[in-house]
Amino acid sequence: MYSLYPMSPTRQHGYNLIELMVSIVISLMLLAGLVTLFANNSRERDEIQRANQQTENGQYALEVIGDDLREAGYLGTFDPSVLSTPTTDPDPCATTVSSLNAALPIFVQGYYDYTGTPTLSCLPTDVKPGSDILVVRRAGTCAVNVSDPNCPSQTPGDAYLQASGCNSTSELGSGDISTYYVLDTDSANFTLHNLDCTTAAPLYPYEVHIYFVATDDKPGDGIPTLKRVDLDLASGGFTSPMPIAEGIEELKIDWGLDNVAAPTGSPAVFTPDPYSYNGCSGAGCLSYWRNTVAAQVYVLARNTTATPGYATGSAPRKTFFLGTDPSGNPQAFGPYADGFKRHVYEAEFRLTNIAGRNTP
Repeated sequence: MYSLYPMSPTRQHGYNLIELMVSIVISLMLLAGLVTLFANNSRERDEIQRANQQTENGQYALEVIGDDLREAGYLGTFDPSVLSTPTTDPDPCATTVSSLNAALPIFVQGYYDYTGTPTLSCLPTDVKPGSDILVVRRAGTCAVNVSDPNCPSQTPGDAYLQASGCNSTSELGSGDISTYYVLDTDSANFTLHNLDCTTAAPLYPYEVHIYFVATDDKPGDGIPTLKRVDLDLASGGFTSPMPIAEGIEELKIDWGLDNVAAPTGSPAVFTPDPYSYNGCSGAGCLSYWRNTVAAQVYVLARNTTATPGYATGSAPRKTFFLGTDPSGNPQAFGPYADGFKRHVYEAEFRLTNIAGRNTP
């Protein structure tokens, strides 16, 4: 068939060099945008994880301390109001039976701005200077000589408390406080009875917990951590430090003191240091410790890893306030320029057992 149009030669189609370069530039711009978006999302995710971990650590530290403070002074069925205030300052790290008995009436004890004095031999060398020390004394809530599968069995050599419920002439009816209870490690000495004066009174583990801030979680990692050591006479003294919450940089406590002369069960005044309150010193301050019925606890929680570019150089730096000093002035910490974000967590706890005994 004859065509009205002449055949033209086949032409080659494609990109010239300029078009190719423009395409590469556009592709690189899109790639750079995607990389930037991914990097920002990754940093944001990391920062959210840091914030969540810090919040959990700060709140958990308060929860553990608060639960222990609420149980401070719990001694089973024994009412320690009959005990006299010690005449010597208890050593929280002492492990003899006589020293445990002497310290029994002091249910909470603390050291403000601890820098190694007095020497607490059961604490490690990495205690953070200037943080507070908290000591809680109480009985465990689970008796060991009762038929309860949820309660532990008695461990030879550990300290236990037994309180009498029998009004016989040899126990509660004797008029001798030393026959009202037994705090000992020797099973042969637990001879007190229940109300029926026949069955053995329950044995409660006697516990001493000492809280402190350490400069490291693991040796050399530089992560400040709230830790605790516990009385463990079966193992020879106190346990090794147990980490409670990472990133806890400061622990501060304002103690609520009841009126010593006329107790009401409520705090009449708060002080960070009952050892110096109202001009007292040494063992003369123990009546204040014995009448401590509340605690305002502050922890300064720090991220465990730094945020790149945060609070460095000339950027604004934040100061944190935790409680008061013995003069009643706010205690300031910071400002910091190390790239770690921080937050203060605080809560007030009522020392239920002590406050309840002080209530008229």
